[in-house]
Amino acid sequence: MSLIRLTGGKPCDPAAGYRLGATADRAPVTSSAPPPNATPTDLYVRDGRIVAAQNESERVRWEATADETLDCSGCVILAGGIDLHTHIGGGKVTLARMLLPESSRHAFLPSTRAAGEAYLRMGYGVAVEPAMLACNARQAHAEMADTPHLDTAAYVLLGNDRVLLELVAEGADQSLVNDYVAFMVTATQAIGVKVVNAGGIDAFKFNVRELDVDTPHPRYGVTPGQIIRRLAEAVHAIGLTHPLHVHCSNLGVPGNIRSTLATIRAADGFPIHLAHAQFHSYDGGQGRPFASAAAELAEALRQHPNVTIDVGQVMFGQTVTVSGDTMHQHANFRYARPRKSALVDIECEAGCGVVPFRYRNRQFVHSLQWAIGLELFLMVDDPSRVFLTSDHPNGGPFTCYPHLIRLLTDRSFRQTALAEIDPAAAAASNLSGIDREYSLDEIAIMTRSAPAKILGLTHQGTLAAGAVADIAVYPESDDRERMFAKPRWVVRRGEVHAFSTTADAAESPVEPGEIFADDSADDPASGPSFTHTVRPDFDQNSVADFAARHDRLASFSLANLAISDDELADSIGTRPIVHPCRVGRRS
Repeated sequence: MSLIRLTGGKPCDPAAGYRLGATADRAPVTSSAPPPNATPTDLYVRDGRIVAAQNESERVRWEATADETLDCSGCVILAGGIDLHTHIGGGKVTLARMLLPESSRHAFLPSTRAAGEAYLRMGYGVAVEPAMLACNARQAHAEMADTPHLDTAAYVLLGNDRVLLELVAEGADQSLVNDYVAFMVTATQAIGVKVVNAGGIDAFKFNVRELDVDTPHPRYGVTPGQIIRRLAEAVHAIGLTHPLHVHCSNLGVPGNIRSTLATIRAADGFPIHLAHAQFHSYDGGQGRPFASAAAELAEALRQHPNVTIDVGQVMFGQTVTVSGDTMHQHANFRYARPRKSALVDIECEAGCGVVPFRYRNRQFVHSLQWAIGLELFLMVDDPSRVFLTSDHPNGGPFTCYPHLIRLLTDRSFRQTALAEIDPAAAAASNLSGIDREYSLDEIAIMTRSAPAKILGLTHQGTLAAGAVADIAVYPESDDRERMFAKPRWVVRRGEVHAFSTTADAAESPVEPGEIFADDSADDPASGPSFTHTVRPDFDQNSVADFAARHDRLASFSLANLAISDDELADSIGTRPIVHPCRVGRRS
């Protein structure tokens, strides 16, 4: 029962009452927020949890008897970060590694070990794989279990699986759809549901190359809008905390803002989360030039409180795009750099496309994509409804997050970066006219407390007493990129990981996207792996119907999908943490 004391640092967690407050040129997080408290405050950790003294005498005793004291003077203390959309496990990543073996040491395609160590060195504690195929759930969980220093979770892919398409096409009662969704979440040990190009991946198998929100499927006759409406209601009805995670139709296509807004309308007020929204915020098309529609999406969020987004920021350089959206990947494989790609149709469930890609800062479209992502971050007022992601590796590697944070918190740095992109794209962007700078309080909300809340992780992403002791200690600096790339300590489930604080290390350059080598000889080994999951209720009598449909449509039994807790722990190597489902339905 060792006791760790973190002293002299400034905690930053507005959701737990720790606010650093606004600087002279930054607005407070909310006008009703409590007064800032930027004075140093001691935090204590015992048995992997953050603890609080019950009275002054206990605090004095702890101060004198702590087994380990970390002097956090001059540092800002945040909870461990949470990445709610990052492709770090599953078939797509494995195919990408096979396609690009020469890139295994690059930040955009790290090994499982390198990915875990890089997240640790940025101060992150949880990462969510956003596109887990039900038929490949075992492999996805096994790969994530092999990623050290991280708790993991996954969203199961639905909306192109033919069992669901049949149910929607037949006009099945919503309760049966609810049971099917709940069964699939439980069977695959998922924490949520993702839909990718609803109906479009299956339509691609019938030689369809475009399927908009109101276009009927060539075989089943259902529209993407109908699929989204049914899934969004099901996710809400069975009590999942995370709303339906939506990859909209027409990703990357000029003018796709119309599809994105139609998707919001199709949800009919049920909660939805729009993934990598930057790729769905384009105006133009039909003879008009490619342009930003970030302002339109930001306004739609103001009008629809049921919608949240993550951005999927584009960062310049080499990467690889991995997606279940074979329709989109097929349309773009000709742009592959290097010139090779992989496209796979998978059973009756979904698809997979791997296309290597290089974003160039002097190319008009790539430059405008970069600007559109930043516009979204800066135009959405509420940091609890927009999440920091690069859709790793699609927009760029997750190791670019410190660089991205500096772009959001430092307007002068952002203006310098804007001057270095394609001039026509800079002129077409609204970015130069946006003065907003994120505060550290807002960064803490966007990367910690808000993702924890939307995922239902009540004991992570916070510095509150009782929380899991995932803590990042950052030496405070006006250079936010250096600050967030080089923490002094990271406490991971109560284990202290100390990183170099020498003058040479402090002054060494930070390269966006670098994978940091593990140079701490005494750094503790990774602890056990944990998988966050949920267990929604469903009518067991419905499973026979689903199994009969699956037997007719697939080449393996539906029963093969189910992963038990024992299998997860004994064979896959990770322990489930089961979170309660939300109580109540929409009135």
